[in-house]
Amino acid sequence: MYNNYMNFPIELSVKFIDKARRLGIDPSDILEKQIRGSGKGGQKINKTASCIALKHVPTGIVVKCQKHREQSANRLSAYKTLINKIEEQTKWIESEKAKKIHKLRKQKQRRSKKAKEKILQEKAHRSELKKTRKSVDPTT
Repeated sequence: MYNNYMNFPIELSVKFIDKARRLGIDPSDILEKQIRGSGKGGQKINKTASCIALKHVPTGIVVKCQKHREQSANRLSAYKTLINKIEEQTKWIESEKAKKIHKLRKQKQRRSKKAKEKILQEKAHRSELKKTRKSVDPTT
């Protein structure tokens, strides 16, 4: 349904198609290359071109994906990663990743407030203990 509208060369989920439409990503602006993978995996990885490299020309963002053995799975992952990276770069404040980071920071601030309150309670308790001690008179 949505793929006909966006004309992506791969079947993306509705979530990613909507996100791409909101960001104004045109599939014709994406250059795709199949390249040989690198790293561990031996002969198989060196002989097959299962790694996918995508470049979004307007933003200059380049994404390489070699997570899976199959080229089709790497292609799907690369498109998803590219759409997420474009979202992060263009609309950082509204992106999902930014929201998660903000949430974590707020949680940590809350924890530190609780820790400060606990320290102040301990200090108050310690000062009360000190007040109850008898004072030593130097004349006796």
